[in-house]
Amino acid sequence: MLTSVKRIIRSGFVGFWRNAFVSLSAIFVITVTLTVVGSMMLLGQLLDNTVAQIKDKVDINVYMVTEADEQMVLDLKEALSGLSEIKEVTYTSREQALTNFRERHRDDELTIQALEELGDNPLGAALSIRAKDPSHYESIASFLDQYKENEAPDTPLIDRVNFNQNQEAINKLTDIINTIERASYLTMIVLISASVLIAFNTIRLAIYTAREEIGVMRLVGASNMFIRGPFILQGIMYGLISGILTLLILYPVVLWLGPRTEAFFLFNIFEYFVNNFGHLFAVIVGSGVVLGMVSSTLAIARYLRV
Repeated sequence: MLTSVKRIIRSGFVGFWRNAFVSLSAIFVITVTLTVVGSMMLLGQLLDNTVAQIKDKVDINVYMVTEADEQMVLDLKEALSGLSEIKEVTYTSREQALTNFRERHRDDELTIQALEELGDNPLGAALSIRAKDPSHYESIASFLDQYKENEAPDTPLIDRVNFNQNQEAINKLTDIINTIERASYLTMIVLISASVLIAFNTIRLAIYTAREEIGVMRLVGASNMFIRGPFILQGIMYGLISGILTLLILYPVVLWLGPRTEAFFLFNIFEYFVNNFGHLFAVIVGSGVVLGMVSSTLAIARYLRV
């Protein structure tokens, strides 16, 4: 058994180098496919992180009428804090809202001048609500709508709630990202299928060039595994080399993109690549090995007839 395994390995390496052009063709095709797969993995992580950051910053802002009694606002804050879906409720007084407004528009002279001409604070108090999970915002908004309906007409408290605007923006962003992900998956499926077919044909060519040698091996009673083994090993080598080449190609790309993605998306893609290198190595190299092995197996089963 050990002798047979050694011979299969030696024959696989000999066939790999003897059909160098065929080997390079298969490696090139699989490398292109794995590069796209790796790029889609990194892009998907970047998109997921972006959505997570945006959702984390999403909140419900409840704006009170300017005449609202402060104690009533604080009572509403206490009631909201008691809900299990809510992570945090932040109270902003009228005075603080005015200070924040002035700070945001300190360079807009017309706005500041108009504010001064009013003479009184036109802003009401506000509550900023953050949920434990984005899916909870709808139930919180329903609670606020119910609370507003039950208010006494002579002592209104809530002026407006901005949940619908935020929810619409998040839904649009989610739809865009889902579309990108579906397009990415479709691209990967097409490229993987093309890679299998091309590798299948290149390995088929390698089998054809060795047909006389295979015929002799069958005449002397070589087992099917002994004949198949070298070609399966070559397919594994194609995938292994392609996976390593893919990682070598991606490394300088993510190194260059790292500072740029951190500045724009607040997510350093290079740090993710380094910190999760083991996982990426297993997925990319493993996918390459599987692609090469499946291509070899299909070629042998269909065209070798052993």
